[in-house]
Amino acid sequence: MSIHLHFRAVAGGEIRDDHAWLAEFMWAAWKVHAEEYAAGVTDSIDKAWDSVNELYTAAEGLGVEGDEPWRLPVYGGRPVRYGGGAERYDPPLMVMDAADVSRAAEFLAEVSFDELWSVAGTRLGAGGEHEALFRQEYLQYHESLRGFYGRAAAAGHVVVKAVWA
Repeated sequence: MSIHLHFRAVAGGEIRDDHAWLAEFMWAAWKVHAEEYAAGVTDSIDKAWDSVNELYTAAEGLGVEGDEPWRLPVYGGRPVRYGGGAERYDPPLMVMDAADVSRAAEFLAEVSFDELWSVAGTRLGAGGEHEALFRQEYLQYHESLRGFYGRAAAAGHVVVKAVWA
């Protein structure tokens, strides 16, 4: 089974705070994910997003300042309340405001992947014969999210998140 957490950056004034509308918007974006990824306005994590979040929570023990910025990249944002009417698509949705997008971008730009990996890596596959593969996978997620949030923050965008199964 394939399941993804899909991130889409967009100007706040271009979206509606309506579950059915956002679900349609995100589904349209998901259908052209490769093109939007190349354009730098989208990103996604396969079923490993909880593990990516675990990598970021390692920052809690590294003296990272702020109001738990490690929670923002994966699970940051407010849930969009389901109001009915989305007949074809009913994904869980979150919207992250521009201020939190900027905080996530700052966190990702400043935190050391190597330090995160040294704290959380053993829980995520470090130490075994495939450690290099696991490390590379998480490094790719980290670099991709860092670039995505950096571009979104520079543009002053919000980030909409959807889970697709």
